[in-house]
This record gives sequence, C-alpha cells and structure tokens, in this order.
Amino acid sequence: GRKKAGDLFQISCSVCRCEGGGYLAVKVRDKLTRCVGGKLEFYDFLFFKKSIVLFTINTIHIKPTIPQIQLICPEAVRTNYKELLETDSYPPCYRIIPSLPPFTAHSWMTALQMERFEQKATLLNERLKRCQGNWEDAFFITLARNFGFGLNGDAFETWAHRLPFRAVDKHRNDLFQIEAIFFGQAGILEDSDGDGYYLRLKKEYTYLQHKFGLIPMDASLWRFLRLRPANFPHIRIAQLACLYHRAYGLLSRIMETETLQGVRDILKGGTSEYWLTHYTFGGSSPSRPKTLSNTSLDLLIINTVVTFLYAYGLHKGNRVLCARAGSFLEELKAENNYITRMWEQCGMKASNAADSQALIQLKKEYCDKKKCLYCRIGY
Repeated sequence: GRKKAGDLFQISCSVCRCEGGGYLAVKVRDKLTRCVGGKLEFYDFLFFKKSIVLFTINTIHIKPTIPQIQLICPEAVRTNYKELLETDSYPPCYRIIPSLPPFTAHSWMTALQMERFEQKATLLNERLKRCQGNWEDAFFITLARNFGFGLNGDAFETWAHRLPFRAVDKHRNDLFQIEAIFFGQAGILEDSDGDGYYLRLKKEYTYLQHKFGLIPMDASLWRFLRLRPANFPHIRIAQLACLYHRAYGLLSRIMETETLQGVRDILKGGTSEYWLTHYTFGGSSPSRPKTLSNTSLDLLIINTVVTFLYAYGLHKGNRVLCARAGSFLEELKAENNYITRMWEQCGMKASNAADSQALIQLKKEYCDKKKCLYCRIGY
C-alpha cells in the first residue's frame, strides 16, 4: 500500500556481473529483480525517504520490469582498468605514463603537492595539541624526529617528548648543562664507567634529574645498525643541543628568514668541542667538525621548515608564509630515494623538491592503497 511522506523504505542493493557488463540492481522490500544468465549477490542495505528504484547497467539484456538507465563504459577505460587489475609490474600504470599529456601530468602533480601540504599540516596540528599549543615546542619535536632521518625517527620523537623545555630554558646559556639533560633523557648516561667528560655529564644530569624529577627514556630504542658514525644518535643529540643553545626562539627566527640560504645557516649548527674528536663516549677519533651536510639540511627543510611555514601561515592567515613554503620546495633539489628513482624509470622525473613530494604522495596514498580510479593517471 501507499506510505505517507517521510516514511522510511528499506531498500537492498545487489550486484550482478555477467557477460557484456555489470549490473547494479536495486529492489524495494523483498521483491528481487532477476537477471537471466547472471548471479545476484547480496551487497548492502540502504534507507531512503522515497521509493525511488534505479537499475543501472552497461547493456540491457532483460525486459525492463523496473526503471533503467544505460551507462556506456568507453572501451579505452575498460582496457586500462583491466590492465591495472592484472599487471604484475609496479606501478601498474607504467605503460600509461609515457603517453600522459603534459597538462594532465602538471595539474595532477600540483594537486598532489597541495594534498601533501594539507596532510602534513593535519599531522602537525595533532602534535601541536600534545604540546598545549606551543609552536616552538612542536617545532623542536618535529625537527628532532627528522634528525633521526628515518631509522631513528621514532626514537628521537620519544626522546623529544621527554624533554622538559621550560626547565631546559633556565639553563639555556650553558651548553654543558643542556647536553647533560639531552643525553640523560636519551638514556645514554646510565653506565657507571666512562671517560672524564662522560662522568661530568652524568654527575650534572643526576643533579638536574633530582631537581626537575626527570625520567629518561629506554636507551634500547636507539638503533646503530647500518648507520655511518656521523649519523650516530650521540652526534645528532649533540647537534640538537648546540642548536637549542644558540638559537633562542628557533621557529620565530626561521619564520622571519626569507631566503633558503638563511634557513640553512640557522640549521647548520655544530657541536661542543668534545664531539670534534668523538662519535660516541669513550673512543676518540681524528678531529673533524660535526656539521650537517647540504643534503641533510635540505631534507630537514623539506620535512620540517616547509611544513611549519605552510601550517603556521594557515593558522595566522598569512599567505606570504604559505607562498614561501611553496617557493622553497621549488628552489630545492628533488629528493633522491627509491620512490623518486622508481618514478624516473617510469618516465616521471622530479625536477625539484615540490615534484618529489608529489610523487611520494602519489605512491603512498594512491599506488600503495590501489586507489587507481581516484588517480588521474590510472583513470
């Protein structure tokens, strides 16, 4: 019988695949539209306020017992979709890429760049909440994570979250005391034996630990396997301690810097004198400055500085900062990693860091998740 306006109708949706096309059959209540030669499979329940019934097919094979709409699927789309499903190569669209129109490639790369900006800004806002809205603390924690350069990223973030920034600020003028807190919170000052500098740091940390109620992290989280000595956690922590000591208001200084070289000069850093001849506590080595290489600096700028410029610009409604984030990426060289090398072999070479970030976003958010139909290349 008839239902009053506003009554809910329960509608089930079934999918049928048969030779010549796919069917989306919708039925009201338990009256099922049958398809000759095909098999209907239950899919889901939907609820609508009106009894609208739609039968969408590629080719009409049966007498229309309910309203139907015929949608023709282009043969090129069908062929590409089949190839994306069946190919064993990665990425599946490697044959399509060389014939991709330049305008399509450029527009898609631009969209991916903005998508990656937004994604990183969202993650940053979550970290900012953990820091009670303190942008300087969130910046240092993000910078510390990226000082891990992948392998020790999680360990550095864990370490940075244990740093008592307000307590450290009271001793900011003394690099030795900053190193004592930094190395102590990293769990690296737990041994009772060591050289003279180590024992002095341990004694200082014991005093500060009691003063501020500090709890160190588990030192077993640090990884050394397949790391060159210059990338050991000891060196990275010493560099961060030196940076924290000499760059008060680090985020503010970077926001005020308009050139890429100026940002590099701020982050280049260094270490205390002890680390000129050491890579870990104890054994000495030939004297060598422990500064960041240009490649490492560029990675820090891409993954930390650019992200904060964009996110802070959005927060303050400052388009200049957002634009500077984009111009920095366009000025920096493309990243050299297995993802960018893979795309280059397929015919998509990144010309700058903006392109390489777009290609990373493409692989992680589309290729790896098999969202080919959402991608302008695969579609």
